[in-house]
Amino acid sequence: MDYKKNYEEWLNNPYFDEETRKELALIKEDENEIKERFYTDLEFGTAGLRGVIGAGTNRMNIYVVRKTTQGLANYIKSVNAQSKGVAIAYDSRRMSPEFADEAALCLCANGIKTYVFESLRPTPELSFAVRTLGCIAGINITASHNPPEYNGYKVYWQDGAQITPPHDTGIMAEVKKVIDFNSVKTMDKKEAKEQGLYTVIGQDIDDAYMAELKKNVLHLDSIKEAQKDIKIVYTPLHGTGNIPARRVLEELGFEHVYVVPEQELPDGEFPTVSYPNPEDKAAFELALKLAKEKDADLVLATDPDADRLGVYVKDTKTGEYITLTGNMSGCLLADYEIGQTKELKGLPEDGALIKTIVTSNMADAIAKHYNVALIEVLTGFKFIGQKILGFEQSKKGHYLFGFEESYGCLIGTHARDKDAIVATMALCEAAAYYKTKGMTLWDAMIAMYEKYGYYKDDIKSITLKGIEGLEKIQTIMEALRNKTPEKIGDYQVLSARDYKKDTIKNLKTGEITPTGLPSSNVLYYDLTDEAWLCVRPSGTEPKVKFYYGIKGNSLEDADAKSEKLGEEVLAMIHAML
Repeated sequence: MDYKKNYEEWLNNPYFDEETRKELALIKEDENEIKERFYTDLEFGTAGLRGVIGAGTNRMNIYVVRKTTQGLANYIKSVNAQSKGVAIAYDSRRMSPEFADEAALCLCANGIKTYVFESLRPTPELSFAVRTLGCIAGINITASHNPPEYNGYKVYWQDGAQITPPHDTGIMAEVKKVIDFNSVKTMDKKEAKEQGLYTVIGQDIDDAYMAELKKNVLHLDSIKEAQKDIKIVYTPLHGTGNIPARRVLEELGFEHVYVVPEQELPDGEFPTVSYPNPEDKAAFELALKLAKEKDADLVLATDPDADRLGVYVKDTKTGEYITLTGNMSGCLLADYEIGQTKELKGLPEDGALIKTIVTSNMADAIAKHYNVALIEVLTGFKFIGQKILGFEQSKKGHYLFGFEESYGCLIGTHARDKDAIVATMALCEAAAYYKTKGMTLWDAMIAMYEKYGYYKDDIKSITLKGIEGLEKIQTIMEALRNKTPEKIGDYQVLSARDYKKDTIKNLKTGEITPTGLPSSNVLYYDLTDEAWLCVRPSGTEPKVKFYYGIKGNSLEDADAKSEKLGEEVLAMIHAML
């Protein structure tokens, strides 16, 4: 791609608005910036777009959103589904409402009806709306937990999950075919409304969504018993979770819910956090301060689009607040949901717990304990959603719980993406249940370690930005792919999985078997002593990620082994660079 030619086209073509051309004129002397913005098109990946907001083909802006939506419209028409419509939601980020409207009006101009939320909504509610309204697709304008300069565009299919094969590759192909920005259709918003192509949605979907969430409550009796005693601190981190999370807790009867005032209102600048990610300790600074003032039992944070939930729980023995990783909170909820379903209703014979390949092996132990199937899928909650759809279509398999290490889970099947609102509800319910048993959530976590084993899982990453960074990431993956390490840290490699080649190689026997999962640029090593390592480039950030897990004999032993393995993995990778 001739980046200079593209730059000149955007700079001088009156199709692009004056503000865009002014922004580009300011960088005319900055060769590197011009190259970064125009050397390629912002890639439409398997979930959609994500990038820095700004002018250029490699940036998030109204023109890239329109062009992408034209490709989506073309694909919808190619499968003769234009009569079903598309639901559209957006979060609190800069330009989110504008991008949502640009997407809607492009679809309307292509004769496809749109259902646009009146104001910001969580990602899981968009997933719910797609299914409730019988839409062919959904679009969510969000960059999840990325820094403020980012925005994104996620695409969902009619089952409510993010797009999977064959639709992902079909849509990607159609997006790539749209080369000329001038060929992209759009129309006037007033005209679209008059023609019945642009419909505003809101409270009706909110009410239906809330009703579905509350159907998943297992112990309303425990909530009623402990609702006056449980103290909850919650922060939406300037995002979409504030109204729905508070609403569901209030309707269930929790009386002491304290919202962090500085982070309550939506704000795309995220002024109180540099990185609005509930995985980041710094994001909890204000919430933990409030928790100590209120003597809270648990502290919860949802990311800007409210599909991920971060958790701190109080250890009453020390008075300290302890963070639960996504693996820990996921396992805690899995054990609670499956265990209490068994107690109250009994478990179906074909029940299944679903996790991703980079999620804790404690999930395997939980599934084994309850005698339910453990299903592994590739990273990405859409693959969990795909399994739920498969259960429905085949009438075989019963979804009990699904989660991934990146702070996301789904209770129920009302949505087909991770849902931090239902997770907030369930975790508060679990806190109430354990309170009636004289236990805290931390007590419940310790009991799980004693029952299943001291599993410890973590993640390291190396950020490599720009064109050179992309090349380095590819170099790392190819080096590992071409020569499997015999040992990683103190652990022998037992087998190596290459999901790109669909192979599992037993290093002792040399036997090669298929992974049985779709092709993906991911490497996984089964190690001695139930340890493991998985390497994959991030799909949304310029990073290569290293997921790993060990099993210890105690909390201290597990922490030490995990820290050592993490250091040894990074040392091995840095030696390659």
